[in-house]
Amino acid sequence: MSLSRRAVLGSGLALAACSQKANSQPTGGPVPPLKSLAPFPIGTAVQAGQLTDPAFAALVTEHFSQLTPEWEMKMEYTVLEDGSFRFDRPDAIAAFARARGQRLFGHALVWYAQEPPAFQRLDETRASFGQAYDRYITAAVGRYRGQASGWDVVNEPIRDDGSGLREHLWSRRLGEIDHMVRAFQVAQAADPDIPLFINDYNLESNPAKLDQYQRLIERLLRAGAPLTGIGCQTHCNADLPAGSLTRTINALARFGLKVHVSEIDVSLVRAGGRFVSRQEKEAAQARLYAEAITAFAALRPEQQFAFTIWGVRDPDSWLVREDASDAPLLFDGQGRAKGTFRALEAALRG
Repeated sequence: MSLSRRAVLGSGLALAACSQKANSQPTGGPVPPLKSLAPFPIGTAVQAGQLTDPAFAALVTEHFSQLTPEWEMKMEYTVLEDGSFRFDRPDAIAAFARARGQRLFGHALVWYAQEPPAFQRLDETRASFGQAYDRYITAAVGRYRGQASGWDVVNEPIRDDGSGLREHLWSRRLGEIDHMVRAFQVAQAADPDIPLFINDYNLESNPAKLDQYQRLIERLLRAGAPLTGIGCQTHCNADLPAGSLTRTINALARFGLKVHVSEIDVSLVRAGGRFVSRQEKEAAQARLYAEAITAFAALRPEQQFAFTIWGVRDPDSWLVREDASDAPLLFDGQGRAKGTFRALEAALRG
């Protein structure tokens, strides 16, 4: 008799979880609060529901000084079908951070991947669409004025192959560059003193994309956008060549703006086949974490906005939701620090 599909999936996930546990390399013994080792903010991404777990909340409170909502500040959650807004979950994250003296980072206002039906239904005229666009940005930024430490205003604007800018609802209705400049200007009006960021990924692994990103930053600055910070997501794989992260961070730092390593994680599963063992992948992973924070720490202090790890425990990671055998973060499922944590600790101490 054949097993049901659910049973097969369940057994596969169980085996993957066992493999992950065996290879997560917890360090054993107490570790210092990560945030106490750095002269700049150490951030992480969270979801509102996770913060109701006492063990998770304790880990976040001990080690991190800035929280980024993983997805609950994005349009997929905040913009409802009728065009109204909801902020209950971002409010919960904001309240958690406020109670613990942590910074709140706003993520993200304008993202090509999200085109809410309420916006799609609006009249094609630039005026009415633009008014709704402004109203949304003003509502989001204004709500957290005085608490948010910064905002990702434009998220992932460059095509994956680095050939140019993405086309989407916002660019079609308000202009390829104009929709970005407008978003920055409206955000600044809603909170005049807050740092405003552009943010993208694969900059360390795709030279064409990094080049296009820098050209966009130059265009935005020339157009008068109040862009004051640059986000480098730093989702990377364990086989990324040494030096790539350092070159990328230094390239972005040349603008003199604030730099945010905004979403770092290092995948084991997505790494290529040049590694003989899982242990070799983990060693390479730890070296990349160390390289990233060393390069960031070498920036001028006024440019060191924050160093943000995209998640806390491995099972919480979006990469593990894709493949249960991955282990991209600093803590295992039991909240124990791994070799990746020790790599950051050693780099910060050194």
